[in-house]
Amino acid sequence: MRPHVVRISIAPVKSLGLVHPDEVVLERGGVPGNRRCWLVDADGRLFNNKRYGPLMRIRPEWDEETRVLALTFPDGQRVAGVVELGELVDVQLYGDAHPSRRVHGPWAAAISEYAGRPLTLLWAETHATDRLYRGGTVSLVSRGSLERLREEAGVDTPVDGRRFRMLFEIDGVAAHEEDEWLGTQVRVGDATIVLNGDVGRCLVTSQDPDRGVSDLDTLGTLARYRREGRNEKLPFGVYGSVVVPGRVRVGDAVQPLHERLLATT
Repeated sequence: MRPHVVRISIAPVKSLGLVHPDEVVLERGGVPGNRRCWLVDADGRLFNNKRYGPLMRIRPEWDEETRVLALTFPDGQRVAGVVELGELVDVQLYGDAHPSRRVHGPWAAAISEYAGRPLTLLWAETHATDRLYRGGTVSLVSRGSLERLREEAGVDTPVDGRRFRMLFEIDGVAAHEEDEWLGTQVRVGDATIVLNGDVGRCLVTSQDPDRGVSDLDTLGTLARYRREGRNEKLPFGVYGSVVVPGRVRVGDAVQPLHERLLATT
């Protein structure tokens, strides 16, 4: 089986439910609209699934061109409208200043009621991806790695790749073979990326992606067989940046070019 893309996952609002398009366009900054918006609490701190897992039960719909955002809540409530931007907000994302604007509209109030605390919805000028300033606008994990994790965890059912919230899920490679591509270029569909590091994991990966509750000890399992990574502890999957923009579709080939480069940051 040749390596190929089997699932694409984006999150128009960071930490809310994932969207799975059949194709995306990779630009220099990643997929337009991926992690476009994000949430902060009353203290201006990132509010995400580590703090409230059921956020992922909110299903977003987003159109980057028209700026129409719709959120559907577990009880069926749907809140929709055109995003209007307000003032710049002085906030940090993972320790770095992250230019963002307050989003005016009904979404923040609806999410706040759902989460049981006051939250502010922000528009990220450059997208709110986790490793943006380390060259992390795209991410990738293989089903071979997911199967290895299942074996190590001693569970019978497949490990759902959505737990890891990666942009591309691929098949047709051995477990953790993607780790060997670090520092090299990889062609994915019509685009080319360079892989800059491995992704150290957090508590979110233990959560069922449909319910937002912890039901699998991913961190304990990784600590037993993958404690140390090349860049981060408890690594699972890899991140990188776009070298050549292009379209990527489900089913497209994934081809390591084995040309080792300096990491792009």
